[in-house]
Amino acid sequence: MEHEERAESRSESSAEVFERLFLPAMAGPWAVRVADAARLGPGDRVLDVACGTGAVAAEALRRVGPDGSVTGLDRSPDMLAVARRKLPDLDWHEGRAEALPFDDAAFDAVTCQFGMMFFDDPGQALQEMRRVLRAGGRVALAVWDRLDRTPGYAMLTDLVERHLGREAGMPIRASFALGDADRIRSLLETAAFVDVEAASVDATARFPSIEDWVEAEVRGWVGGEFGDKAYAALLDDARHALAGYERQDGSVEFALPAIVGTASTRN
Repeated sequence: MEHEERAESRSESSAEVFERLFLPAMAGPWAVRVADAARLGPGDRVLDVACGTGAVAAEALRRVGPDGSVTGLDRSPDMLAVARRKLPDLDWHEGRAEALPFDDAAFDAVTCQFGMMFFDDPGQALQEMRRVLRAGGRVALAVWDRLDRTPGYAMLTDLVERHLGREAGMPIRASFALGDADRIRSLLETAAFVDVEAASVDATARFPSIEDWVEAEVRGWVGGEFGDKAYAALLDDARHALAGYERQDGSVEFALPAIVGTASTRN
């Protein structure tokens, strides 16, 4: 049975593994915080940049109601394919944050959850977000805090690099590359936003098991084929090294803070 489950997980795309494991553990809970930070309400026209499989878009849809609208943009066709299956009536676009394919002043709010650290040019992306916002519009973004503030992930990253190679750890380390509130504040101010705020927000992440946590990272984020032997050795090491985060029911829970930045456009 375990072999069949492993084979089935390997047949999933990274986006499908992301949806199955990352969304309930991290993306879903943080979507509520990002929507709160953007002060989304009935009638708002919302753009979710780097929408992934649609965590924030789904939360935004619940808040804007029938008089509002939600548009999602991502550069990954695989992520968008999952998002479209979940919410087929939303307006999904494939594209880059640095060149948003929308008119000036088209939205009341722009959100961006855990995507900005992967943009080719975060500053240009923020300028584009400001361009598509109406006067007085709002932006809310979240990026993971520094890796050294997330000891569970620091430990897992070391394990991945030890067993799968330094290159395998690079996507994980990149996830924490903008974990600095002063830098987020500076990027927003340089993009000519006003009422800029940025601060670290404490939170926890939960996976059903250590195995799910490792699978989420390796198959849902790092990607690539590393061979069953290397993966089994990684899992065995992780079960011991990460045991301190395991709860009585076998699930794992660990600190995962993020920087939340908010700003608005001039009226």
